Amino acid sequence: FTMSQTATTTKVTASPEKLSLPTTTAEEAFMAPLPELHLQPLWTQMSKMVPPNPNPTSVPMKWAYKKCKPLLMEAGEIVGAEEAERRVLMLVNPSLDAPYTTDTIYGGLQLILPNEIAPAHRHIAFAMRFIIEGSKGFTAVEGEKMYMERGDVILTPSWHWHDHGNEGADPVIWLDGLNLPLFRHIPVNFAEMHTESRYPSTYSESCKWRHPWKEAQDGFASQTGPHRVHHYTSDGAPLSTTLGAQAEMIEPGHQTSESQESISFMYHVYEGVGQTTILSPGGKSEVIDWEANDTFSVPAWSKIVHSNKCDKHSAFLFAVTDRPLLDNLDLYTKAGQERKL
Repeated sequence: FTMSQTATTTKVTASPEKLSLPTTTAEEAFMAPLPELHLQPLWTQMSKMVPPNPNPTSVPMKWAYKKCKPLLMEAGEIVGAEEAERRVLMLVNPSLDAPYTTDTIYGGLQLILPNEIAPAHRHIAFAMRFIIEGSKGFTAVEGEKMYMERGDVILTPSWHWHDHGNEGADPVIWLDGLNLPLFRHIPVNFAEMHTESRYPSTYSESCKWRHPWKEAQDGFASQTGPHRVHHYTSDGAPLSTTLGAQAEMIEPGHQTSESQESISFMYHVYEGVGQTTILSPGGKSEVIDWEANDTFSVPAWSKIVHSNKCDKHSAFLFAVTDRPLLDNLDLYTKAGQERKL
């Protein structure tokens, strides 16, 4: 009896603070039914929706050709071009999944072995290709067949039949650049296979879908200064409405001025040895050392400085950019320049 009475007394005289339950605030009560109705208050996400600076997800990344090529050649022994449809090693940004090389650009290394055919198809996505090595490889676009040489830029516009092949004795390798990331947000891309492996075509000596490296050389020759930029155009316009391309020449020992734009880049080293310093929007600085045939990505709104580490020879870079997309949507911004209203 005494123990029972003591227990009762203890319960009655317990501190009110120890028994009080957490109270629901007015804000918590307001939030509770929102998920069931698929509602979310903007004010809790405002900093994500409208950040103080461009805030890309992708990060700088280099794909060393000396490491990638052996794996690509091994893939050639494992899977055939027709079996794979396109034998490609995708360049996947570490902070994202495929098909992102940057937030807006897809890149991949494609291999065509001697006597192979990559069968004809067409798709909504736009594609360009920068030829890394090999000769007597060809692409046919809507019946126009063109042979590809190192440094060529080859276009396959949206919904154009195209196939690839290799009539030479050596492997042909190129860098693919496509606007595939757009279709993760606008899911309207699809492809159609041709009934035959080859779309009927005839050789074209001068094809508008092929831009040889000489175009870039002529562009450099028309400029002066230690850093020259050639913008590829088709009939005076960018190569497509979403992706563009440029080539850069950096004279021996030169370091370029810092640039910062709202576009992202997928760079490929045509020739030379150097490094690129990248200060990402988040404030992280990275230095990418590069040599011929390496590929590297630069996120949007990064501060970029290229340095040619050779004191005898110029360095040459090729880049796929999303500048046309931003221009067409009136989204392009360059640091230090006031946006036009």
